[in-house]
Amino acid sequence: MTLQHRNNINLHGTGKPTLVLVHGFGCDQSMWRHMVPAFEATHRIVLFDLVGSGASDLTAYDKTRYATLHGYATDLLEILDEYADGPVVLVGHSVSAMIGLLAANVAPHRFAAQIMVGPSACYIDDDGYRGGFARADIDDLLDTMAGNYLGWSSTMAPAIMGAPDKPELGVELTNSFCRTDPDIAKHFARVTFLSDHRADLAACTVPTLVMQCSDDLIAPREVGEFIQRAIAGSKLVVIDNTGHCPHLSAPDASIAAMRAFLAGLP
Repeated sequence: MTLQHRNNINLHGTGKPTLVLVHGFGCDQSMWRHMVPAFEATHRIVLFDLVGSGASDLTAYDKTRYATLHGYATDLLEILDEYADGPVVLVGHSVSAMIGLLAANVAPHRFAAQIMVGPSACYIDDDGYRGGFARADIDDLLDTMAGNYLGWSSTMAPAIMGAPDKPELGVELTNSFCRTDPDIAKHFARVTFLSDHRADLAACTVPTLVMQCSDDLIAPREVGEFIQRAIAGSKLVVIDNTGHCPHLSAPDASIAAMRAFLAGLP
């Protein structure tokens, strides 16, 4: 099995550093459609689907390999081995921001920088930390998914997308959730929402931009601020946006924040 087949890898543009765009839970690489034309004239862009998502090879989904986010981080490093032409800038949305962090901690020399879009190091509230959910909330979420995945998707996807002035985006995310294999989605959701990578943040030595929405159901503003404080030298940009997917619902502001950060890299 080739990596191209496993992860449905597609290349665009030319120029350095290469941008590697990694989608979030229940999505696929099409969610980067506003970013590709904005950067392909100046950067080589690598797009791929996480195993279990989009047009990836579903037969490659192994619940042992993907029992933690480290399995996805290993996939990412394998893709960089074959497709990167130098240190890359990793742009990770939501859970993939943490996947990128784990990969960068293993092989920091492979990364020129990382841009974390709506990241969360831990979704569950803890003493002195607001992740946005009580443990009971997460248990209810996972139980509802297990009992009625399509119903959960139809209810949650529009709420996650936010963007009340663009209801078509909520429909798009609902359809993306519903296209995902339910068994894989339930497993990935459990791995994602029960993960806690707060302790990994301080090990990061890669220049980092945290892009946080001002009103985000999945990752409250306090999470972005926590991550910015925990990663030495990192920067935080708050996008004025309701929802968890600013690259779709506020693309112009997202592109501007990314360009400003990239312009400041050595």
